[in-house]
Amino acid sequence: MRSEISGTTLPVLTVTLEAGETMLAEPDRLSWMTSNVAMRTTAATGGATGFFGAIGRAVSGGGLFMTEFTAEGGEALVAFAATLPGAIMETKVSAGRGLLIHRHGFLAGAAGLSLAVGFQQSLGAGVFGGEGFVLQHLTGEGPAFVELGGEIVSYTLKQGQDLLVHPGHVGMFEETVGFEITTIRGVKNVLFGGDGLFLARLSGPGQVWLQSLTPAKLAHALRPYLPSGEHR
Repeated sequence: MRSEISGTTLPVLTVTLEAGETMLAEPDRLSWMTSNVAMRTTAATGGATGFFGAIGRAVSGGGLFMTEFTAEGGEALVAFAATLPGAIMETKVSAGRGLLIHRHGFLAGAAGLSLAVGFQQSLGAGVFGGEGFVLQHLTGEGPAFVELGGEIVSYTLKQGQDLLVHPGHVGMFEETVGFEITTIRGVKNVLFGGDGLFLARLSGPGQVWLQSLTPAKLAHALRPYLPSGEHR
């Protein structure tokens, strides 16, 4: 598997597969491919989570199925374009080095990867469209490609170090990093319902990647330009 990430604001991931090689991606993420790529829908991811793992992802707001892309009869090409302004990161997943990723972060990766729900918590009706906060847990073996919004800021936290982060800015972190949602009372924010500001506490050791563009802030910025349903 050879990969190339091109572009800036809206990057494109292009993957070249050897004959017989297979990769995984979230459904509906395909942008283009050569005609010798066979596609297959599967409920399993890397064979580790199976049908009930897929049900868990669907209940938490993720996809019920994944798509497998296999090169047939020679080398093949598959491309995935970013859905939001930001960046596509390539990272290596291995035994004992899993990753926690924001709910729509996983783009594509090797067939030996497994994707499941890593964290889920309701944060009130005003947060994330009332669907709560969800992290994907990516484990297994092989390269993975993750989509993050806006610019990426990375920190390496030592043992005992922690960082308080707006949940929407949490892009990805190593599974060695501790994670919890905490509330600061007495603070109101137009992006959140009720009294209290939700923050994520990330505790070392391990590396974290934060994204500058949050889904909630993007939705808030676009709201004045969306149809209200009223006739004028």
